[in-house]
Amino acid sequence: MRKDKKKVIGEEISDEQVAVFLQARPVDDQPVDLFILTRAYRGLRAHDFERFLAMFKAAGHDLNQTDAQGRSFLQQLREHSLAEDYIAALEAAGAR
Repeated sequence: MRKDKKKVIGEEISDEQVAVFLQARPVDDQPVDLFILTRAYRGLRAHDFERFLAMFKAAGHDLNQTDAQGRSFLQQLREHSLAEDYIAALEAAGAR
């Protein structure tokens, strides 16, 4: 890490910073809602992901959008060994 850069761990992020993930768009034919969920999952801590899900739903996005194989994001996450908190947040938000 460069000397002029400070490593920040555990700093709270604002609602505006969380909402930025809603603007993500795929460059291919991947479903937009799956792409947005994937980006948020990869970029947010679990408690921030919960906040994001409320924004995601309020913006009219679909938690249950499926991929080309017919799998929802929740089904995809169940294959990740460390995704328990994210799975719980999705289920609490109404994902199936």
